[in-house]
Amino acid sequence: MKKQYLFHKDGIIPNYQCVWVFGSNLAGRHGAGAAKIAKDIFKAESGVGKGITGNSFAIATKGHKLEVLGIDEIKKQIDDFIDYATFNKSKIFFVTRVGCGLAGYLNQQIAPLFLNAPTNCEFPQEWEPYLSSLEKCKRITLDI
Repeated sequence: MKKQYLFHKDGIIPNYQCVWVFGSNLAGRHGAGAAKIAKDIFKAESGVGKGITGNSFAIATKGHKLEVLGIDEIKKQIDDFIDYATFNKSKIFFVTRVGCGLAGYLNQQIAPLFLNAPTNCEFPQEWEPYLSSLEKCKRITLDI
């Protein structure tokens, strides 16, 4: 049986309570893209490059010196996130296009790494073909 995930438009900020899931670097410098939003809106702490931070969850896609991490290392980070989301079923996790911005990976390389994610995770619409779901996100969101 296929999981039924919710999907959202890329580049929006949810106006409901959720955990913002973003690509980070191990140095915890949140200066651009979804990481900057994590810092500015979801209280991600500077210096925290992976795991729960503020009302967000950092998945490292770059190292301490901002070098791009290999897909195997990113998969380990994603697996840690999936464990956390599975254990925290009462929370909604708003997953951004982790690794598909400054890290330079393609949607088809990263999205399938989330196949074991629980259904309390919401994903970018671009990942829908790779996560085999039919349901679209109907929540109210704010364009950024």
